[in-house]
Amino acid sequence: MTGNYVIPSSPRLEEARALWQLPNMHTSKGKRDRAILAVLLGCGLGRRELIDLTLDHIQRREDYWAIVDLVGKGGHIRTVPMPDWVKQAIDQWLSVAEIAHGRIFRCVFRRGVVWGTKITEKVVWHVVKEYALRLGVSKLAPHDLRRSCARFCHDSGGELEQIQFLIGRVSVQTTEKYLGCKQRFRHAVNDRLGIEPCLIAH
Repeated sequence: MTGNYVIPSSPRLEEARALWQLPNMHTSKGKRDRAILAVLLGCGLGRRELIDLTLDHIQRREDYWAIVDLVGKGGHIRTVPMPDWVKQAIDQWLSVAEIAHGRIFRCVFRRGVVWGTKITEKVVWHVVKEYALRLGVSKLAPHDLRRSCARFCHDSGGELEQIQFLIGRVSVQTTEKYLGCKQRFRHAVNDRLGIEPCLIAH
């Protein structure tokens, strides 16, 4: 089952590490954009999954943060481990946006006013494009960050079965039944991607 699974390529480690930290953390939009990029790179979510993400999805599992009962492509339901640095980025956005329920990501006016109840896939696309251009990386799309997450997991020694759990490549139930492999939250496959803030030189 895993023999045909190929880890695609996209931004290099150094580019991904810089990308999610480019947004200006002194603005509401910057905090939102950093959280969006962190979720895409750190959790491997797709655009639709990201815009449908609600506060109810974020829960504790085995003393670790996770995105619980996420409905992905094909109706597959999975739980995605959430690294602490991703959770911190989300918390910083939620604090400035004063969001207490519903969808996590909202629109932001130029003056920093948060409005509406959700964002569109087009907004996510523009966020990725904006910071990719600043970084000098062309032709970068949201799905490339999902691919990067999978590749970084693989490069850091993650098992293919655990990567499949993370990005929802196959049914979680199928993987557990046929491979005898259960998803791990302690030492999760996306715990050490190499793009964490602690690895940045100050």
